[in-house]
Amino acid sequence: MVHQEIGAKDVVVIVRRRFWLIFLLTLFGGMAGFGAARVLPKRYVSKTLVLVEQPEVQPVTPVAPNATDNVNQRLATMQQQILSTARLEPVIHDLNLYENDIDRLPMEVIVERLRQAITITPVAPMAETRAQNLPGFTISVSFENPQVAQKICAMITSMFVEENIAVTTTTDAGTTKFLNDQLDQAKTKLDEQDAKLAAFQRRYVGSLPEDSQTNLNLLNGQTSQLEAATQAVNRAQQDKSFAESILAQQLSSWKASQTGPAPETSEQQLQALQAQLIELQSKYTADHPDVIKAKNDIAVLKEKIAESEQQRKNAAVPDKSTVPSAEPTQILQLRAQIHQYDQVIKERSAQQDDIKKQIAIYQARVAASPGVEQEYKLLTRDHQTVLDTYNELLKKRDASAMSQQFDQTKQNDRFHVLDPANLPNEPSFPKMPVFAGGGFGGGLMLSLGLSLLLELHDTSMRSEHDVEVTLRLPVLAMIPVIAPNSGKPRTQPTLTASYKAKEHAKA
Repeated sequence: MVHQEIGAKDVVVIVRRRFWLIFLLTLFGGMAGFGAARVLPKRYVSKTLVLVEQPEVQPVTPVAPNATDNVNQRLATMQQQILSTARLEPVIHDLNLYENDIDRLPMEVIVERLRQAITITPVAPMAETRAQNLPGFTISVSFENPQVAQKICAMITSMFVEENIAVTTTTDAGTTKFLNDQLDQAKTKLDEQDAKLAAFQRRYVGSLPEDSQTNLNLLNGQTSQLEAATQAVNRAQQDKSFAESILAQQLSSWKASQTGPAPETSEQQLQALQAQLIELQSKYTADHPDVIKAKNDIAVLKEKIAESEQQRKNAAVPDKSTVPSAEPTQILQLRAQIHQYDQVIKERSAQQDDIKKQIAIYQARVAASPGVEQEYKLLTRDHQTVLDTYNELLKKRDASAMSQQFDQTKQNDRFHVLDPANLPNEPSFPKMPVFAGGGFGGGLMLSLGLSLLLELHDTSMRSEHDVEVTLRLPVLAMIPVIAPNSGKPRTQPTLTASYKAKEHAKA
C-alpha cells in the first residue's frame, strides 16, 4: 500500500479483510457512548421567555419616559444585580441547593456554580422590522433536578419583573423629586427678579423704554400748548393795551365834554383811531375781532363828536353848581374789558408756568431714557432667563409626573412572561442519541484508522498487482497452494512471486 494507489476495489478488500476489527471497535464505541450517557450526571434545563411589551397607547402629547436608558442596557444592569451574591444567596438557602457542598465549600464558590447554571439570552429583533428595541429575552436554568430547575427559573424570572418595576418607579420618583427641587429654586429666583423689576418700574414710572415714544409725543404736545398759551398772552396784552388807549381817549373825551373841551380833541382821537384801524387792517382780515372793534369805536366816536357839536349849538352855558354825572357806558365797558384781559393774562401766564414744568419733566424723562433703557434691558434679560428656566422646569416636571402616571398605568414598556418556566421531562445533558451516535461514530473512525494503519505496516503481497508494483516484474504463472484436508485450491501470490524472483535472479 505504501508504493501503490488505493482504489475502490482495494478498499472493499481491506474492509472485508478487517471486518471483525471494524465491527468490534464500532460496537464498542457505541456501547461506550451509551454507557457514558447512562453514567454521567444528568442536567435538566428549564426555560422561560420574557417579552418586553411596548406601550399599548401613546399619550396625547409626546412624553419622554423618565427611564431613558436603552432596554438592552437596563437588562444588562439588572442581570448584574440579580446574579449578584446578595440576590442568589437567598435562592440557595430557600431551595436548599447544594446541600452536600454548602458546608465544605465557600459561599462564593457555590454562588458562582449557580450563576454559571443560569443563562440569559436576548431575543434578536427581526431584521425586516429594523427595530432597535429589545423584543424580549430567554432565561435558562440548568440543574440536576428538573423540579428545582423549574423553581430557580421561576424565581429568577420574578426577580427580573420586580426589578424592572422597581427601577422604573424609582427613576420616576427620583426624577420628579429632582425637578420639584429645581422648580422651587427657580421660583425663588423668579420671585426675586419680579420684585426687582417691580421696584424698578415704580422708580422709573413714565421713563420706561415703552414710554419713550409717549413722552416724545407728550413733549411735542406740551410745546404746542406752550406756544398757544404764549400767543394768547401776547394777544391779551395787545388787546389790553389797545383797550387802555381807547379808555384813556374816552376818559379824556368824557372829561372834555364835562368841562367843554375843544373840538380839536375829539378830532385828534378820531384820527388816532383811524390810523390804528389802518394798521390793524394791514395785519388782520376784516373779520378779525380787533378790526371790527376798531370800526365800532370809530363809529361811536363819530357819533359823540356829532352829539358834542349839537350840544354846543343848542346848549346854554353850564351851571357850575351842577353835580358831575357818572361815567358813560362805553368807559365802563372798556374798564370791564381791561379787567377781563388782566384775568386772561393771569390765567394764561399760570398755564405757561404749568406747561413749562411739564415740559421740563418730559425733557428729563427723554434725556434719561437711554440709561434707563440700558438698565431695564439688563434687568428684563435676567428676568426672562429665569422665567424661561422656570417654564422649562415646570414643563419637565409636568412631563415627569405624566410619565410617572403613564408608568403606573402599565402603559410603559414592561416585562411580560410569555412562557412560564417549564418542567423538563428529558435531560438536556447527556442526550442518549447524541452520546450513542457519537460512540458509534467514534468507534467507526477509530476502527477505520486502525485498519489503515495495519494495512500500511503489512508487507505481504496478496495479488499480481502487488507483485508487479513491488518487484516491477511481470507475473509468468500462478502456483496454487494445496492446503491439506481441503478440496479447494488457493492461490498464494506471495509464493509465486518469490519463486519468480529466485528464477529471475538465477538467470
